[in-house]
Amino acid sequence: MPDLLLELFSEEIPARMQRKAADDLKKLVTDALVERGLVYEGAKAFATPRRLALHIAGLPVRGRDVREERKGPRVGAPDAAVQGFLKAAGLNSLDQATIVSDPKKGDSYVAIIEKPGQETVAAIAEIVPAVIRSFPWPKSMRWGKASAAGASLRWVRPLHSILCTFGAETEDTEIVPFEVDGIVSGNVTYGHRFHAPAPITVKRLEDYVASLEKAKVVLDADRRKEIILTDARNLAFAQGLDLVEDEGLLEEVAGLVEWPVVLMGSFEERFLDIPGEAIRATIRANQKCFVLRDPATGDLANRFILVSNLVASDGGVAITAGNGRVVRARLSDAAYFWQTDRGSLPDLDTFRDSAEKLGLDLAKPLDQRMAKLDKLGVVFHAKLGTQGERVQRIAALARELAPIVGADPDKAERAARLAKADLPTEMVGEFPELQGLMGRKYAELQGEDVSVAAAVEEHYKPVGPSDRVPNDPVSVAVALADKLDTLVGFWAIDEKPTGSKDPYALRRAALGVIRLVVENGVRLGLTQVANDADLLSFFHDRLKVMLRDQGARHDLVDAVLGEGASANDDLLLITRRVAALGRFLDTEDGKNLLAGYKRAANILKAEEKKDGEGAFAAAPDLHLIAEAGLIEEKALAVALAQATPKAEAAVTAEDYEGAMAALAEIRPAVDAFFDKVTVNDPDPALRANRLKLLNQLRQATRAVADFDRIAG
Repeated sequence: MPDLLLELFSEEIPARMQRKAADDLKKLVTDALVERGLVYEGAKAFATPRRLALHIAGLPVRGRDVREERKGPRVGAPDAAVQGFLKAAGLNSLDQATIVSDPKKGDSYVAIIEKPGQETVAAIAEIVPAVIRSFPWPKSMRWGKASAAGASLRWVRPLHSILCTFGAETEDTEIVPFEVDGIVSGNVTYGHRFHAPAPITVKRLEDYVASLEKAKVVLDADRRKEIILTDARNLAFAQGLDLVEDEGLLEEVAGLVEWPVVLMGSFEERFLDIPGEAIRATIRANQKCFVLRDPATGDLANRFILVSNLVASDGGVAITAGNGRVVRARLSDAAYFWQTDRGSLPDLDTFRDSAEKLGLDLAKPLDQRMAKLDKLGVVFHAKLGTQGERVQRIAALARELAPIVGADPDKAERAARLAKADLPTEMVGEFPELQGLMGRKYAELQGEDVSVAAAVEEHYKPVGPSDRVPNDPVSVAVALADKLDTLVGFWAIDEKPTGSKDPYALRRAALGVIRLVVENGVRLGLTQVANDADLLSFFHDRLKVMLRDQGARHDLVDAVLGEGASANDDLLLITRRVAALGRFLDTEDGKNLLAGYKRAANILKAEEKKDGEGAFAAAPDLHLIAEAGLIEEKALAVALAQATPKAEAAVTAEDYEGAMAALAEIRPAVDAFFDKVTVNDPDPALRANRLKLLNQLRQATRAVADFDRIAG
């Protein structure tokens, strides 16, 4: 079957946009084809710094004929309804419609719409220009004379040519004819900007890829990444060094080159006095280069890896030298930042009020920076005050949380007071991604306690679902205080996440609190620090998401929370109960008890509709059970009487495995009861008494979880 090859060749596509642009091109074109009934076998999109390409395999030559029946209004309906039907169906009069009779609804009009399948080439010629004109670039531009009138095409950078061919593997391909803003589709592409800029005529994917390769263009981004990573590792190994791998940088660099050439540069050893993280940030941010380290010590080496987009005649000597000059200049700036941040600030007297208010020691450089941050009145949020005011809140909360997490209150408070102190430093001002880390470095230099220094860095963690969770008690206290202050504050001013919008990363903060609590085994009643039912519900929702991502069933969270969700504020206990319930339901006893419960609950719901809610809330009459003489009924009553207090006591003792074991004792009696006993007995007294017994079963399980909320 025929294939489609499409290439949009432009001046430049920023690296950060390439992956999404390729995905967008694939989705927009394939969705439009499918809407027209043109089903394909496979599709793959590509991106380089100068082109977006799409290959779609296994397209039919033409689409299927379509026959559609569109139902209209009833015969005799108002004229407005009839006219609307005719317009929607594309009919000129009711004579073109068919009347269909329905015994219940009467006669109504039906339009039979038959559409012949469209030629695929014609469909592509309509689809591709529409996709190009409406392409969802995050930023785009106009160019040329027509741009002054605002009538020209918008594209990320000037679009130079469009290649679009269609045809079967055994046949010559044809150019799909169309034009976009004066650019006529063709079968020509271009190679590397410097090595092979001449036009190249291609037919289909195989010769397209091969021709580009000869013209010094690697089309596939993942292959460019593989080339860069392999060559960088080999260069490092040859020098007895290890590459410090960086997936984000690798992705970016692969989007900057069409023909990757990996080279190694160097800088003076004196720059290694700068913290390694700062060296890496400097070289990464300014030159898009990788750093190397000594495998024996783990320390950075005075070498870096750069990726060029061309094969230089001198083997890359000039390119490496040029990059080295820029790297040295940037590292000189970093060295200045590092030296300046460790010294005293001028005008210390102006910071004394702030230092006294926050309990800071102006003899220490990091304390000076915190006093400066407060003095400057840097706003955290217009409705939540300054950073200095926020630090005071976090320090007070960290001190309160310290005994709960097993931390020293003085250390927790001290760490909280220094947690944001690196924000006004020169290094963090230049490289914001180093916040926290530089604070730890500066805290260590001024002799802070090891746990205090660690907390200055770790209080931001965990940043995401895969980020490490700190386990030092001081770090845990400050991290919890920081995130809880954020959540409580934004809830207080009614700035909550809505839909997909979460500008203050409150979902991430809540997940961070949950992970800190659960992974460190912290018993924290959230209502102690977040006395807001809506916020507590938000935590429960985040907990469900986390458990679901871990493979757990989120319906079990609902079951554990039950009706009293607002009272369940201990996230650690909730997760333990969910885990125990999940294990129980995986057993035969658990599965069968759940089935028995569902049967009992369904019977009760049906009968409560007749007799009224709460009609069977009273305890069953044991004498009546005895008189009925059914062994299975007596056995269930006895099992419930024995197991219910056991389950309740186990839950109170936080022994959730024990609570599940108690419920398991009921299971045989439940099975036997439903096998031998008629609940809705003709005798009204027996019926009511047995329904009361089933209600006891319902209440017994609710001591552990609300089984109504469990799927299955």
